[in-house]
Amino acid sequence: MEEIIQQIINKEEILFVFVIAGAITIVSIVKALTGMVGRLASERTRREIAAYIAEGSMTPEQGEKLLASTKQNDGCGGCG
Repeated sequence: MEEIIQQIINKEEILFVFVIAGAITIVSIVKALTGMVGRLASERTRREIAAYIAEGSMTPEQGEKLLASTKQNDGCGGCG
C-alpha cells in the first residue's frame, strides 16, 4: 500500500489529477446538499403559509402573494 502511495506522489501528473477529481467531487456534493436544503426550506415555508390560511390568520390572497414573492426572490441569481 505504501508503495502505491509513493508512486502516486512521485508522479505529479497523477497526483494533480487526483486532487482535481477530489475537488470536483467535493464541490458537487456540497452543491447538491445546498440545493436539497433550499428545497426543504421552500417546502416548509409553503406548509407554514398553508397552516396560517387554515387557521384563518391569513387570507388565501395574502398567502398567494407571499408565495409568489418567495418564488420570485429565491436567493438564486443575485439581486432582484
